[in-house]
Amino acid sequence: METPVDPRARRLFGGSARALGDLAASPFRADRDRIVASPFFARLNGVTQVVSPGGSGLLVHNRLTHSLKVAQVARAIAERLTADEAYRDLLEKLGGCDPDVVEAAALAHDLGHPPFGHLGERVLDRLARQRLGLTDGFEGNAQSYRIVTSTEIRGAATTGLDLTAAVRAALLKYPWTRLDHPDPHPRLLDPPPRGATPPPDDPGSGSSKFGAYRTEVDDLRQAREPFAGRIPDWQQTAEASIMDTADDIAYAIHDVEDFYRVGVLQQGAVAAELMAWQRESGHFRAITDAALAAAARRPGSAIERLRRQLHRKDAWVADDDAFAAAVEHVREELVEGLLAMPFDGSIEAEQYVARFSARWTTRFVDAITVVARPAVRSGHVLLPPAQWHEVQVLKFVHHRFVLARPDLALHQRGQARLLGTLVEALLEWLLDPEEESRLPRRLHDLVELAEAELHPRTPDRIGKARGRAIIDFVAQLTDGQAVAMLDALSGRSGALWTDAFVL
Repeated sequence: METPVDPRARRLFGGSARALGDLAASPFRADRDRIVASPFFARLNGVTQVVSPGGSGLLVHNRLTHSLKVAQVARAIAERLTADEAYRDLLEKLGGCDPDVVEAAALAHDLGHPPFGHLGERVLDRLARQRLGLTDGFEGNAQSYRIVTSTEIRGAATTGLDLTAAVRAALLKYPWTRLDHPDPHPRLLDPPPRGATPPPDDPGSGSSKFGAYRTEVDDLRQAREPFAGRIPDWQQTAEASIMDTADDIAYAIHDVEDFYRVGVLQQGAVAAELMAWQRESGHFRAITDAALAAAARRPGSAIERLRRQLHRKDAWVADDDAFAAAVEHVREELVEGLLAMPFDGSIEAEQYVARFSARWTTRFVDAITVVARPAVRSGHVLLPPAQWHEVQVLKFVHHRFVLARPDLALHQRGQARLLGTLVEALLEWLLDPEEESRLPRRLHDLVELAEAELHPRTPDRIGKARGRAIIDFVAQLTDGQAVAMLDALSGRSGALWTDAFVL
């Protein structure tokens, strides 16, 4: 008599193709090894986290090193929670918590991230919807899910990585499509879950964040089946919640590391902002939003805007005392600690950075809790208010003193123009009937795949298939491959062979 398959371990295709890790005792461990063996995982070494490594001239995180750190933090959280008797029964009621599932999902969560960081994500979404007529547009999380279920070729018999239901469900930070699944759609909830609201500049476009395109909605349903009745359709699984929290923790810490090393984060500027708010918090809290906007360049005003934003968006956890304590803790650890010693590349400086990161990571991991009934904008696994506010303040430092810099904006505008020109050049190539036989093989395959996914009566089916194929193709390039391909298509490259065409 056959042993019934654990619903959480059920694979998408149930194929027999084997990868390096498929001999592992755990099907979830096998998933982890399938992901690591994927060329899309290796590709992340050449994809921007915040700035392109070549542009910074120094060693900074890319999407591969970021994913490895998220996996490390996520596994540490999962192992601590599953070893704690206070949480074990609750996690089981929520559908389970396996460290291998959490680690695998963390390793795969950025597979769909396009060239040039979040900038590339925004540019491809705009081009997909406005230029190529794709209602679903582009979203990095949905693209990751598409890669593991559809566009990653593992063998002649299957597409996708054929991952288990538990790992696919753990990948779904936002377990809904842009517009119509589940029903009612989570963007209609009051309040809506985090990420479910439409972008302010396009309220009719559906959720700004979502976990799957419509073409993968059946795969999403199958992944979520083992959790039916345990958690709402729009809520993350406990394992997805761990991965999401680990992503936030890693992002908050290592982006501070990177820009300390590069020399962008300066003690004086960060100290002026935090300490001005501490000295004049009563004044800042008393003035109107209009007065605060008028004082935008005044030290302390930016972090006051953060405090107000947290109250507007996350009233379930925002607390003024916790916010003030977080500002003070970050000031002590960052301004008076890490930034007090300019990074000079010495062994001592590296050790100082390592201690800073380890101290913050341990503080966050040790504080994680599990709740049975989280707020709509939260997950079952979360940071307590004190540590949650600290993450927000650390992320604020990165946004205020790195992302808002005009020199970074200049660099990113060039990258946005590059992606737009590349999409136009590929579309022109696809529409040239004399060049069909000489298209990059990967692009040709992606057109066929996209066409097969669409209903035969879809309006402009061929056009939409070409559009999706172009977006899939560009999203699978590294930063360097995107630059090299545009150089070749523009006649600027003297090199005949380039790895931009391997995909």
